[in-house]
Amino acid sequence: MKKYEIIFWAIKVPLDFIIIFFAFFISRQIRLIHDFVPGLNLPVQTIDTQSLSLFAFFWATLYITVLALHGMYLIKIFNSKIKEFLEILRYSFYFFIFFSVAIYLWKWIIYETEIPRLIILFTFIIWTTFIILERIFLNNMLYLFLKKWIISKRKLIIVCNKKSSEIIDIINDIKESNIYNILWYINKKEVEANNLEYLWKIKDIHKIFEAKKCDEILYIDSDFDKKDLVKLWELSRIYAVRYRYITNSFDITKTNTTLSLINKIPVIEIKNTSLDNWWKILKRLFDISSGVLWIVIFSPLMLITAILIKIEDPSWPVLYKNRRLWEKWNQFNLYKFRYIKWEFCIKDAYWVHEDKDKALKYEQELIEKHSSRKGPLYKIKNDPRKTKIWTFIEKYSIDEIPQFFNILIWNMSLVWPRPHQKREVEKYSIEQKRLLTIKPWITWMAQVNGREENDFKKEAELDIFYIENWSFLLDLKIILKTFSVIAGRIKK
Repeated sequence: MKKYEIIFWAIKVPLDFIIIFFAFFISRQIRLIHDFVPGLNLPVQTIDTQSLSLFAFFWATLYITVLALHGMYLIKIFNSKIKEFLEILRYSFYFFIFFSVAIYLWKWIIYETEIPRLIILFTFIIWTTFIILERIFLNNMLYLFLKKWIISKRKLIIVCNKKSSEIIDIINDIKESNIYNILWYINKKEVEANNLEYLWKIKDIHKIFEAKKCDEILYIDSDFDKKDLVKLWELSRIYAVRYRYITNSFDITKTNTTLSLINKIPVIEIKNTSLDNWWKILKRLFDISSGVLWIVIFSPLMLITAILIKIEDPSWPVLYKNRRLWEKWNQFNLYKFRYIKWEFCIKDAYWVHEDKDKALKYEQELIEKHSSRKGPLYKIKNDPRKTKIWTFIEKYSIDEIPQFFNILIWNMSLVWPRPHQKREVEKYSIEQKRLLTIKPWITWMAQVNGREENDFKKEAELDIFYIENWSFLLDLKIILKTFSVIAGRIKK
């Protein structure tokens, strides 16, 4: 464990205590200004400083203890940030209920001074908000220090028998995390690995461990025998070096298993996804409520965008529909703001056969000459078909806002893999066709992890990972990261 990891986690305890303690006093001052209860004008109630200090000290100490007992101060530099925030919300809410009940049950038993109810409510809101903001600030500071090499990154050894060209995506992903410094790779035979020192004996690893020059091992693949790999794993345990490995698709999938019986025969089913039964219903309810909410919020922006499109190109329609494939190979019309001149729009959704669609033929010519992406998907450089508004609405994903109507129609979900055109799907490999087993997206895994920088193989791998490891927490992460990506573009 590095010192900076200990410091960044240890500092959370006093900071949380200070936030909770002073939240009581901030709440008292807010209560003196207004009750903030719509339609009511409650009489002002307050509490003297000495009594409030005793309350604040006792309850801040108790809350910190509760968080500590539930593992919120364990030093885990790689933990899920969204999960941490949700845990803070959860324990704060539970504590608020307990606090609200206890504060009145214990009156005249432990203390005599009453603390007003609104001060309790304001305190809960303030401490929860500021503790989450504190976590966000510390996390951003940590990654900034790592990125700028103000503090040292974790030294990593890769166990691999592949050429660097074959694992370039993995290496790049590790480097982009700004947490690791990849120094060595180990294997029985030397392979091409740019800027990585080659190790070929377990003894070499042993010496590095003894010298405390390594923090973590990542196993990708190797030609070591089982005995050597077990020894390597044992050494990592002896010297407290973190040992992780990249799973294959079966390793991931086997986590979604259920045990059942066929008559008297026990069988194990490997599910395609953990999204099933009641989870499907809950996700659908979430999609509907989100779709309605975002349509209302974005309605002024949609109106302005439609007017600007109409001014630049008076042709109809403003909302363009494009035929896509979805769950079980069914087709549907995906809605987008039209940012290509109407004469160049593919008209498969407008009852024009592809043999007679001049726009389709022109697009195929552009793909052959100017596509910057390989594989099933294409991206045309300096696309001559685009309108002036195209750059703006695509950069900030405004063109995709009408897809909230697709959510209400129920041929899309808020978070799922990306839907593609039929001519793109025809180029899928067998494994990639698994993306058609569920409904498509508005935002998706690859959208917030590289977007256009990913080739289709990488995008498909991310989406398959999402299918196999679906959870509401993962959906929430993707949604929040989507806002983060868009915000980053606005800053640029």
